[in-house]
Amino acid sequence: MLNKLLTATTLHQLNWSWPTISPSALALFILICAFGILSTLERHAPRAKQPQKLLRQSYKTNFSLFLFNSIVMSLISATSLLMVARHNFFEGLLSGISDPAGKVILYVLSLDLLLYGWHRACHRFDCFWLFHKVHHNDPYLNVSTGFRLHIVELLMTHTLKVLLIIGMGIDELIVLISEVVTTLFVMFHHSNISFKIEKWLGLIFITPYIHRTHHSVERKEHDSNYGAILSIWDRIFGSIKDLEPENIGIRGNSPQDFFNLVKFGFTPYIPPNTVQPTIVNLDAMIAEAAYYRAEKRGFAPGKDLNDWLEAKKEILRMVNEHIQTECQTNTVKKIHHSHIDWLHLPMQLYFRQ
Repeated sequence: MLNKLLTATTLHQLNWSWPTISPSALALFILICAFGILSTLERHAPRAKQPQKLLRQSYKTNFSLFLFNSIVMSLISATSLLMVARHNFFEGLLSGISDPAGKVILYVLSLDLLLYGWHRACHRFDCFWLFHKVHHNDPYLNVSTGFRLHIVELLMTHTLKVLLIIGMGIDELIVLISEVVTTLFVMFHHSNISFKIEKWLGLIFITPYIHRTHHSVERKEHDSNYGAILSIWDRIFGSIKDLEPENIGIRGNSPQDFFNLVKFGFTPYIPPNTVQPTIVNLDAMIAEAAYYRAEKRGFAPGKDLNDWLEAKKEILRMVNEHIQTECQTNTVKKIHHSHIDWLHLPMQLYFRQ
């Protein structure tokens, strides 16, 4: 009995050290668990059934891009958000706020607004869309699609985040929290799931229903719903759309494997059935048509000016008739999408004389 008591006392006096986990490891654990939950829901209760073979290809490509991007970002240590926050010696806009919770909320709101503006710019300017189209070309929207990012776009996004961190004076822990929250929402709104209160939740947050519109093949639909966490930015700036897209991805054939997808980011994308704008030299066309007129009358002198004026009048008339016909039949919505057989107009004039 005495021995047992002594043993218990000795154990009580020992300095027990419980295992600890770093904030970064905890963040990674949370993200892995969230990914597992969402992918399980997609498998057992998907919003739309997807071909398993092609879905596996999507997962494979997206994870390959994620791994490649992670390696590149780790090698370029100067762009690491946590490192910037750790060594940020500047007093930023939030340096005067002592409440940590208030700092987190203000920074997450600022980050979400920044991502909204940057995302909108990626759709507005061709130089950014060049790389952003890689994210949009996944035809099977799923939880892993959030990681389908071209390395150039990722680097530009991280640069903007670095500037925000420095400007606001954010420390490492707040950056970690904000990145976890943003990543959770990105995985969530790309996932192939649906639930009863989704539309109600979408009044405040970006949900899968809202974000599916953003991945429509139709530009008039995918140029909307840019938010990452909150949908209020889209509502404030008039870019919200509430509809169910017929098809996901981008028009035409685009690569779905890792290597060609990286190359695809450097390749200008021309949607199928789109005629590029044609630079037209009307003077040259009129001169050619006037020549046909002169040729028909045997190049008799004294009527050169009349040939020019008549040719100009006829060409402009034919162009206007063609444009009006195209608009009436709704085959085009913009003049630069219409196809006019510019090269054969003078010949048509010649044979119509």
